[in-house]
Amino acid sequence: MTAYCKRVITLLIGFSLLIPLMPVNQASATTVSVSAQSAILMDQSSGRVLYEKNSHKKVKIASITKVMTAILAVESGEMDDTVKVSANAVRTEGSSIYLKKGEKIKLRDLVYGLMLRSGNDAAVSIAEAVGGSVQGFVYMMNKKARELGMLDTHFANPHGLDAKGDPYSSAYDMALVTKYAMKNPAFRKIFKTKVHKAPNPTEKWDRVWRNKNKLLFRYDYSTGGKTGFTKRAGRTLISTASKDDMDLIVVTLNDGDDWQDHMNLFNWGFKKYDMVTIAKKGKLSGIKVKKYFKNHLYVHHDLKLPLSDNEKEDLSTKLTLYEPPKKKEWKHPPAPIGMLSVRSDNETIYKLPIFYSKAKEKEKGFWSFVGHIFMSSIRIDADD
Repeated sequence: MTAYCKRVITLLIGFSLLIPLMPVNQASATTVSVSAQSAILMDQSSGRVLYEKNSHKKVKIASITKVMTAILAVESGEMDDTVKVSANAVRTEGSSIYLKKGEKIKLRDLVYGLMLRSGNDAAVSIAEAVGGSVQGFVYMMNKKARELGMLDTHFANPHGLDAKGDPYSSAYDMALVTKYAMKNPAFRKIFKTKVHKAPNPTEKWDRVWRNKNKLLFRYDYSTGGKTGFTKRAGRTLISTASKDDMDLIVVTLNDGDDWQDHMNLFNWGFKKYDMVTIAKKGKLSGIKVKKYFKNHLYVHHDLKLPLSDNEKEDLSTKLTLYEPPKKKEWKHPPAPIGMLSVRSDNETIYKLPIFYSKAKEKEKGFWSFVGHIFMSSIRIDADD
């Protein structure tokens, strides 16, 4: 808690009456395991980790590095610009889309070649076009990693080949960047594309690139992915899948059976968890609190969490509000003024920041509903 907070107001809301309104999956929970050195199963909307194995271990990640390269290219706003391919790009080792020195190609097509065929020559061409140089682009990659909270990551190039500077990341961090990238419609479209045609200026035929991600062709719920391999990193894979209203991310590192492990993790997640709406974007109303909080509490976005049957049976929330200092009034502080903790079996499974705004919100939030039903069960504890 920050130094200026003199008191904390805590509200505990029971969820027992909400359970009949929630979808219940009667399938029994099963265990799951993977052969990967590191792995993670993450909910795409909330970032909740549903399964992990050495997920913060820093290791080499090979070509799944290109997810960061792709999202930076997409966000550059230059996707329709024409790029002139350099000799430096053409000389890049490893997987290639066979660019030729001096040829001109759209940045958009370079990103498709990067993601579908894992072109290292495309990665260098993108870096030079977007970052001004490979070194400049690598700086952008690491800057974005810090912004996203990727604490286990250091990029040294745009393609993921073993290189000076010892590039590394973790399953957790690569899930984070994928979660971020999947919010971008242009990235999502590229990520799930099975086949892409691109002009070939020196030949009479177009280039035709088929995605190396076999899950797009084998798994009905697949929505995209990126493969990777080097001798030192082993097989690495990021993939996404959606079923009903649940979107999941799987990352495996150094995994000899990655296709099957990804399908097993997705199937386990879809079977064990249901998506449950915890809070709606907008004003939190119906809570009896001090005047300076009334009609000023809100959340930035809807909160939906994947919950198991056992978690739904013992679900509760805890709303902690930080009382303002001296003048009893918040002046749009940069930090949240409180936290909504979602708990099950006395353990916190998610925390949602609560903010303050003087603006009147027309949209009624989840708490107007909860407050109406549960006001008699609210307990307010104030500690001096």
